[in-house]
Amino acid sequence: MNMKDFNLDNEPKIGTGFKTPEGYFDAFQQKMMENLPVEEPKVISLFERNRKWVLSAAAVLIVVLTIPTFYNSASNEDEIDVASMENYLAYQSNISQYDLINLLDNEDIQSLDVDFALEDQTIEDILTTNTNLENYLYEN
Repeated sequence: MNMKDFNLDNEPKIGTGFKTPEGYFDAFQQKMMENLPVEEPKVISLFERNRKWVLSAAAVLIVVLTIPTFYNSASNEDEIDVASMENYLAYQSNISQYDLINLLDNEDIQSLDVDFALEDQTIEDILTTNTNLENYLYEN
């Protein structure tokens, strides 16, 4: 088989088969504008369409952001009040430990009851290493 040489310049050209009519583009813009609808379509904003969802999401976001703020402020106030109360009671010379004990009821005493299981060796170690032994032995 021998291939025949093929040259595009020598072969006859094949046309596309599509031709525009004479003067078609002369009035094309005017014909196109006549075919367009006269009414303008109603524009619906995305915000108006999804307004319910956007407002719901904003409300949830506000609640989520404000809950931690209120929680932290309430817990900080309690901690500050407890700390100030402890400082007040610790530095008042006219209130003794016996006055405080008389003000406590049975529930308060039971809530303060803690079981400290200290071995004798631990107590001895603390007493021998502590230089302020007098503070433990003498009461004001």
